Amino acid sequence: MKAQLSIIIPTLNEQQNLPETLAPLLAQPGIEVIVVDGGSGDATPALARTAGCRVLKAPRGRGRQMNLGAAATTAPMLLFLHADTLLPPTFQHRIAETLNRPGVSGGAFSLAIAGGRPALKLVAHFTNLRSRLLGLPYGDQALFTSRRLFTRAGGYPEMEIMEDVVFVRRLSRLGRVVILPETATTSARRWQNLGLLRTTGLNQLILLGYALGVPTATLARWYQRLKGVTPRR
Repeated sequence: MKAQLSIIIPTLNEQQNLPETLAPLLAQPGIEVIVVDGGSGDATPALARTAGCRVLKAPRGRGRQMNLGAAATTAPMLLFLHADTLLPPTFQHRIAETLNRPGVSGGAFSLAIAGGRPALKLVAHFTNLRSRLLGLPYGDQALFTSRRLFTRAGGYPEMEIMEDVVFVRRLSRLGRVVILPETATTSARRWQNLGLLRTTGLNQLILLGYALGVPTATLARWYQRLKGVTPRR
């Protein structure tokens, strides 16, 4: 059966999360899954190949990885999925139905954060509210579009950070970006690693800096330093 939906997953050391993400995807007909690895030092590429995915290598950086994956696709619809995010059961049907609507250029799912803590539910609630009001979902909401419009939009910018925001803005110039009510459930690891307040504050700082015109290379350095890690991109 010819693939109708190509799922592109950028990875970097995701052996803990990837098997759970892949299992429900590969069980469905009409889907191809392309894992684009940015230089993992763990078993991520081997796990993806064993599961039946096509595995590509790319220079580290989500924008570069997703563009390379998109260039290798064969299906008319594209979904960009983080390795720690689980899709709702009806994702394939909902994506096709949404992209067939007149005037729609792309879409994403509503956000849910794994774990069920009340504070994380509140974070997800305000993220979804912002996404709907501004028409600006983030990458962990599983962005999708057609391959034709992905090409027209110019793909992802190959920048250090905020590539998902710029990509969605490019799509918005071509039509409406729809936020579906069904949820994509992302891992709580960011909030667990840094703490809820620090993670939320860091995200808002980066958004503010971008809105004020701070170069993305500078924002990436801020992000990594405030996280307490060495910059990787």
